[in-house]
Amino acid sequence: MKNLNLQWVNKKAQEAKQFIEKEDKKIVQQTFLPGMDELIRAMPNHVARSSLFAPIARGRRKMHNGTIIVSRADAQIEYWGEQLDEADADIMLQLMYEARNSALGQPVPINRSAFLKAMGRDTGKQQYEWLHRRIKALTVATMFIETRMQNGSTKYRIGDTESFHIIQSFRYEKDIETYFFTIDPRWSLLFSNNEYAILSWYKRLQINHSQDLAKSLQRLIATSSDAIQRYSLEFLKERAQYGGRMRDFKNSLVHAMEELERLEIITGSRIEGCTRGNEQTVWTRI
Repeated sequence: MKNLNLQWVNKKAQEAKQFIEKEDKKIVQQTFLPGMDELIRAMPNHVARSSLFAPIARGRRKMHNGTIIVSRADAQIEYWGEQLDEADADIMLQLMYEARNSALGQPVPINRSAFLKAMGRDTGKQQYEWLHRRIKALTVATMFIETRMQNGSTKYRIGDTESFHIIQSFRYEKDIETYFFTIDPRWSLLFSNNEYAILSWYKRLQINHSQDLAKSLQRLIATSSDAIQRYSLEFLKERAQYGGRMRDFKNSLVHAMEELERLEIITGSRIEGCTRGNEQTVWTRI
């Protein structure tokens, strides 16, 4: 009888081991982040086309408390936290790159100096302090995202019952000057079904430092595979969180499009009227 019991226990232990290994393998397969290599970065379309990151002027940032940010009609994004800019977008893009081969939810180490250099930034006390401030802000930043299918039904909801952060957690080990950060596993939902924008990191790093609007447009352009793209000036102004006059925004927009043409990201860019009587940008994606 004892031998039979032992055989039964061993059999159940083996079945449990196989089940755990199968589930672990499934989780790892589901949590790898796609679309990135040394010269390429990726951002989920719903985030890339929204105003979560914006080319805002330097100075005091707004504090959001459940603000519904600008996005496409098939998504609603509510945001709590400090207003984020294009430098924050660069940090997120690089963090996602660093985590590309790790199972989401697992700590990923990054060296401060190497991380800043990868973003085309200098290294030094001020830059290290800036990076620390922004990583803390991205850890506090909280979102709720609901996306809908064409028939209007909910595709998925993230952050409704449990907080969803850009960075789930981080710690800094001073002795080895290394950060350990974790990415929320639910990011895999936003990257699913190839719904992400692929960005040339090499070209992004070449965008003039005064042209954050060009960086913002680069993200938007990458969310669509359409060769010819059109966007109303009202949408672009709201997405950029630009609070000034439309004529000033148009001037900035022209310079941003010229910068993107210089880097051969788009061609044939222009501002023209549309059938509704409003103005729109038109360009061809290269």
